[in-house]
Amino acid sequence: MKQTEVVLVLQEKHNMDSATKVPLSEKFNLTVSEAIIYFNIGRDKLYELAKENGNDYTLHNGKTILFKRKQLEKYLEKRSYI
Repeated sequence: MKQTEVVLVLQEKHNMDSATKVPLSEKFNLTVSEAIIYFNIGRDKLYELAKENGNDYTLHNGKTILFKRKQLEKYLEKRSYI
């Protein structure tokens, strides 16, 4: 799926018009659904990463988990296996 298609799917899901869309590559935080698409990592693996003690790439807002895009990018750059 191309990034433009992803943006359209997310717009439909969140009832957003084209004036409010922000490309995933420019967002500060990503939802789990967005992180799956952006990083091409499965949902279960993302939740596993979010549970790691002392990580600096997640933001917990109640039951919602957000991934800090740049911090997770840096973390993944240093890894050859997750």
